[in-house]
Amino acid sequence: MTFGEHILDLRDFIAASPSSFHAAHESGRRLALAGFTQLTEDEAWPTHGKFFVIRDGAIIAWVVPEAATATTGFNILGAHTDSPSFKLKPKPTTGRFGWLQAGVEVYGGPLLNSWLDRELQLAGRLVDVDGTETLVATGPLLRFPQLAIHLDRSANDGLKLDRQAHMNPIWGQGNPADEDLLGLLAGKAGVQAENIGGYDIMVADTAPGQVFGANNEFFASGRMDNLTSVHAGVVALIAAASGGANNKEGAQGPVIPVLAAFDHEEIGSGSRSGACGPILEDILVRISDSLGASVSDRRRAFANSLCISADAGHAVHPNYSERHDPANHPVLNGGPLLKINANQRYATDAVGAAVWAKLCAAAGAPYQEFVSNNDVPCGSTIGPLTATRLGIRTLDVGTPLLSMHSARELCGVADPHNLARIAETFFSSAV
Repeated sequence: MTFGEHILDLRDFIAASPSSFHAAHESGRRLALAGFTQLTEDEAWPTHGKFFVIRDGAIIAWVVPEAATATTGFNILGAHTDSPSFKLKPKPTTGRFGWLQAGVEVYGGPLLNSWLDRELQLAGRLVDVDGTETLVATGPLLRFPQLAIHLDRSANDGLKLDRQAHMNPIWGQGNPADEDLLGLLAGKAGVQAENIGGYDIMVADTAPGQVFGANNEFFASGRMDNLTSVHAGVVALIAAASGGANNKEGAQGPVIPVLAAFDHEEIGSGSRSGACGPILEDILVRISDSLGASVSDRRRAFANSLCISADAGHAVHPNYSERHDPANHPVLNGGPLLKINANQRYATDAVGAAVWAKLCAAAGAPYQEFVSNNDVPCGSTIGPLTATRLGIRTLDVGTPLLSMHSARELCGVADPHNLARIAETFFSSAV
């Protein structure tokens, strides 16, 4: 797959993934088409082969080669399926003055102003009282309308949005007492509204991803933080499992490649499907058990393992260069980032950095280093969480973006493809 083909495939992946639940489903659909078998957590699992498990909005996929033993290490690519947005509240049908509005709660840390005046959709899952889950996506339905400049002459001097008062999207006209937003969602999903026992419904942009620029060097889309990494992991795992160019047993023996796409990273990862939860450890333990590993064997396998935490990172902004480190200025299309932080907000250490350099050289892909300005502390990722929870050496990398946490983010067309190439090399070799 060329970088041009990859970016268009990423566009289609994002369009099919307006919520974390859709992203897990779309990843599973692609893996199943490539010969992976979906397993459920309440059944006995086979030992060798290509498998995946979906838990809520997370997906874990792996390949156990025939040569794997009780001490074979895991090469894990970690990512996350969620993005900053808004989540539908209980009693969501609101409104006044003839407007129908939706009650939503801010999810994570979105750039609020970037969501104004866009055609948005509701997407996620509905759960019947019998436990049946149904995915739903409405298509264009909502909009956060901005106040006209005539009614706020100071708006261009610094727009301030109140999360409760101003972030209530409109979705129609009528009397809220006579309308039912959940009923609309049920109709879209083909289920009975009265049978809905619960729901996890997010707001997502409906505009398709777009390649643009003087030489078609840019790509803009919603949810690239962090569907660029999830997509790269799916593409790479399929390629590695199907005998891609780099699919060779490493010099130190076989590896078990694992894609771990968690949910809830944007709100701290504290859930049963998040990186702070047990999902990855649950699955690694079960893989290890199927290979006949003792507790000691499993610890040896973890000592032979590596996790690459792949999340979005910041490219240097031409209009705000003072917000970046003076010496490190990552650019779009310059290669994926190796993310470094002295306070371990990123998990990269010197050993991990050396491994990353080796992987990039083997894949023939460039990379760049990222470090924050001392006065602008960085966020964190699943990397330190995974390293702390499992004791597996972890490093942090990611695709450089502008407008991170905007409703519509910006990357270079070559960087997601290079991340996938490096991930395929990683999945196919012992490092």
